[in-house]
Amino acid sequence: MVLLDFSMTPLRKGESVSQYVARCLEVVAASGLEYRLHAMGTTLEGELDEVLAVVRRCFEAVQSDCQRISCSIKIDYRKGPGGRLQSKVQKVEALVGRPLKTGDQG
Repeated sequence: MVLLDFSMTPLRKGESVSQYVARCLEVVAASGLEYRLHAMGTTLEGELDEVLAVVRRCFEAVQSDCQRISCSIKIDYRKGPGGRLQSKVQKVEALVGRPLKTGDQG
């Protein structure tokens, strides 16, 4: 099981690229994988082939009207069951003894 954090940014599309982020999040949500959107990207949880396929579909959705795209990807693999998208945060919160600000808060 992996956590994959990515940020995809079209270049030369102005100061705000939120419309492209929204386009990617439609792809991410349709994938059925667990995910968290945060201020600097999106984290997916799943098998390696699954999460990479979602990133590829996001790239294809943005590529349709962008001449240049920058994409950063960070992958954390750990053998065993899923659920780390939440459990990693919960463990740190337990260590500090209080809830922390996370992407889950709205």
